[in-house]
Amino acid sequence: MFKFLLSSAVFCCFYTLTYAQSAEQGNDNLKYIDTRVGNVGQLLQPTRPTVQVPNQVIRMYPQRSSYLDDQISSFPLTIVSHRLGEVFALMPSVTPVSAASWRQKLTYDHDLEITRPWYYSTFLVNEDITVEFTPGKKTGYYKFTFPAAAKSKVLLFSLYNAGPGSWKFISPDEIQGLETYHDDIKVYMYGKFNTKGTTGTDTDGQGNSPVTGKNVKAWIDFGAAAETVDFKYAISYISAEQARKNFQDEVASKSFDKVKDDAEDAWRQVVNQIQIEGGTDAQKRSFYSALYRCNERMVDITEGNQYYSGYDKKIHTSNSSFYVDDWTWDTYLAAHPLRAILNPVMEQDMLRSYVSMYEQSGWMPTFPVLFGDHACMNGFHSSIMFLDDYRKGIRGFDLNKAYDGMLKNATQATMLPWRNGPKTLLDDFYYKNGFFPALKKGQVEYVPEVHPFEKRQAVAITLGNSYDDWALGQMAKELGKTADYTRFNARGGNYRNLWHSALKMFMPKDNNGNWILIDPKFDGGMGGRDYYDENNGWTYMWQVQQDVPGLIKLMGGKDDFEKRLDQLFREGLGRSKYEFWSKFPDATGLIGQYSMGNEPSFHIPYLYNYTGAPWKTQKQIRFLLDVWYKDNIWGIPGDEDGGGMSAFVVFSSMGFYPVTPGIPVYTIGSPLFEKVTINLPGGKQFKLLANNCSVVNKYIQSARFNGKALDTPWFTHNQLINGGILELEMGPKPNKSWGVE
Repeated sequence: MFKFLLSSAVFCCFYTLTYAQSAEQGNDNLKYIDTRVGNVGQLLQPTRPTVQVPNQVIRMYPQRSSYLDDQISSFPLTIVSHRLGEVFALMPSVTPVSAASWRQKLTYDHDLEITRPWYYSTFLVNEDITVEFTPGKKTGYYKFTFPAAAKSKVLLFSLYNAGPGSWKFISPDEIQGLETYHDDIKVYMYGKFNTKGTTGTDTDGQGNSPVTGKNVKAWIDFGAAAETVDFKYAISYISAEQARKNFQDEVASKSFDKVKDDAEDAWRQVVNQIQIEGGTDAQKRSFYSALYRCNERMVDITEGNQYYSGYDKKIHTSNSSFYVDDWTWDTYLAAHPLRAILNPVMEQDMLRSYVSMYEQSGWMPTFPVLFGDHACMNGFHSSIMFLDDYRKGIRGFDLNKAYDGMLKNATQATMLPWRNGPKTLLDDFYYKNGFFPALKKGQVEYVPEVHPFEKRQAVAITLGNSYDDWALGQMAKELGKTADYTRFNARGGNYRNLWHSALKMFMPKDNNGNWILIDPKFDGGMGGRDYYDENNGWTYMWQVQQDVPGLIKLMGGKDDFEKRLDQLFREGLGRSKYEFWSKFPDATGLIGQYSMGNEPSFHIPYLYNYTGAPWKTQKQIRFLLDVWYKDNIWGIPGDEDGGGMSAFVVFSSMGFYPVTPGIPVYTIGSPLFEKVTINLPGGKQFKLLANNCSVVNKYIQSARFNGKALDTPWFTHNQLINGGILELEMGPKPNKSWGVE
């Protein structure tokens, strides 16, 4: 992320991040957040400029084909789930209502768009309308400034989802709506305008009779007199009455500016928890923009002391917050560990939510969203999350029920990617033989439960579930369950069963235990999914976070391990980028065969710390941050995944990283800033001082923790949360003798 020199004056003119849009003054870190960082994806998903109160339900960004599109199709009342849909579309218009009104697109000017985490504004150049938005927790507030001369000043309402919905104007200045999300989730809306208008629907023309059905629409025309129209509203997943209550409790008596100020203050508390000194403004923008994204998810769907659960389709009472919208394949690595430092109370409530989901559905989720456990990716990585948090002292959840859910996943649930449900014959094979079998080349799939596109991912499944089983075994040890510990700790070593000692790669085997010899760089179909997942064998070579010493031993010792790491960053693609990315579009941010743009690679550059060459970790981390994480619209090298990748940026920029969630230890990299202060809950502070730190001075010469010499490139979670001080002396050349033990 971090020299940030723009390559041309043309680009500077097109996308200058001088923050003319920012009104913040002084040392407030809010001025460094840019929601547009990464809004243009390298190949696949970009980030979105989400406007939201931290970890709350209401999320908004304008609907358009991409950031580069100069036309907006609608403004949602909320984004229900990260990349999984929205509800209640809203559009302003200055023309009389017709059937074509809802099909119009709204042209805007990027340079007149303001997007902050707590505030959005744009100018619609053809309609001469200014649109503003600010979020609450379960509420939102739009402000439309129409041209004075317009005779029609209209707001158009419609639905995004195909299920049944409804609109009803309760009065000339009140509206309620219903939209069905994901087939069976009912989302209720109540809203109020600051002025009265003429109302109607797409079916009856002018009038206030309710309209019900699929794709139903409604409109309100405020006529020539109105100029500024305020629309504030509330969302509920419980009932129409609860939507009205949310409105009254949260926004009824508040002005637009008050809601905006409250949202801004919420973000100020988040970003000011970490204070940094030194570094460039560009580095600070990337850092705080990443910290912003780490607080998009999970979201608290509790309304008062109730919430609707998509896991049993019931309304529940709770004294703590209930969170949804998480993808543990992406977030167990760094996002949850970061929250365990910054907000352990929220992290604890998230663990409680997982336990409740298990109680309600019968399965411990891995991709919990509003409608239930989303069948996505692979692994039961929530087990790692529970272990990591437990060992970091976060224990205010029902541990026995959590363990039951983890155990059930490990013994009764299918490991097949993108599938939920009971085990299959392939899972029984894994339990017996210690590896997931792959199909021979050309063999037709015979297990009906296998996803036709996602395939078996046999090597990735074996490696990922080895880590999950290790975590379960470690939790069993914490609980004194000796037999379970012995069983699952042994299964944690299943990764060894697919290690090909001659090729020094994890390779697939068939159901007879015979090697299937493949090109680990390129075989396996789209994304390598016959054997791996989104990445090739060069990435999966390092997927043994739970037993790095064991992996070093497999590779022949520290020297061979280090040489193999070196080669990872130098190994060619063996073909053109065009051909490689046609099969591995997720493997972006490439340096050699190392893919910075995907989660399985996050820990890899830190593995030099285990070989006696921590200076190489320092070198690689600085280079990766400098090359791939910029403070511009291309500033994310792959799918950011709602905080997953951003947490890597936050940790690495501060100078340390959790290589093995489940072991409460941080390994040291190379901080970007001269001083990092984390204001911990309870009033303590953790400080990292990097004396003489600069772009050139990236190598650690010596280290002290709380004044005592530190000769190892790691420290513990307890040292951090007790308010320790890590002091590093930095220099331009590596000290190859520091941290080698």
